[in-house]
Amino acid sequence: MKTNPNKYICIEGNIGAGKTTLCQLVNLDFPCKIILEQFTDNPFLEYFYKDPKRYALTVELFFLTERQKQIQQDASNLDLFNDFIVSDYTILKSLLFARANLEPDEYKLFFKIYQALTQGLPKPDLIVYIHREIKHVQDNISKRGRLFENEITDIYLNKIQESYFDFFKNQTVIPVVILDISNQDFTQNQQLYNEITNVLFTKHTPGLHHIKILN
Repeated sequence: MKTNPNKYICIEGNIGAGKTTLCQLVNLDFPCKIILEQFTDNPFLEYFYKDPKRYALTVELFFLTERQKQIQQDASNLDLFNDFIVSDYTILKSLLFARANLEPDEYKLFFKIYQALTQGLPKPDLIVYIHREIKHVQDNISKRGRLFENEITDIYLNKIQESYFDFFKNQTVIPVVILDISNQDFTQNQQLYNEITNVLFTKHTPGLHHIKILN
C-alpha cells in the first residue's frame, strides 16, 4: 500500500454533505487515525437553530473551544500504526461559521479569541470540500432525522456555503480541493469512492483546486 504524502487531511463541506461518512470509510480502508467532531455535545446547538441571533455567539464559542482542545490532543502526532490523520472538520470551520452567523461586533470579539486559541495548532496538509447542491444537502439532512436540524433553511445553508467559497478563493497557504460530486452517493458507488480516495492520496499545490467527478 502506498504512503500518503498528506499526513493531516481535513474533510469539509456543508451540513449534511457526508464529511463524517467519508472519514469513517477511509478509516476502515486505510491505516489512518480518525478525528470526528463531537457536535452533539454542544448544549446550545438546538437552541441556536430556534433562535440564531440570541445563541450564535454562545454556540460558536463552545464549538471553538471544543475543536481547539480536540485538535491539540489528537492531531499533533501520529503513532506507529497510522500513516495519516483524517478529520471531518478543520479549525477554520469555527471562523467561517462565525463569519456567517455573528453580528459584526460579536465577530470582532470572536476573531480575537480564535487567534489566541488557534496559535500553534497543526495546519492541514490538505482540505477537501465535498460540494453538493443545497437540495441534495437538505435531502441528506432529512434522511438522518435529527429533530433539531428541522429548523435549517436553504438560506442558512447557502450562507454557510458562500462563507466557505469566499474564504477558499483567497486562501493560498493550504491546498484546498473543492470536490463536486453532485447528488452521487459514494457509499454505493465504488468507482466514485476510489476517485475520491485518489484525491486524498495526491499531493496538491497550495491554493484552490476544483474537481468535478461524474459517473
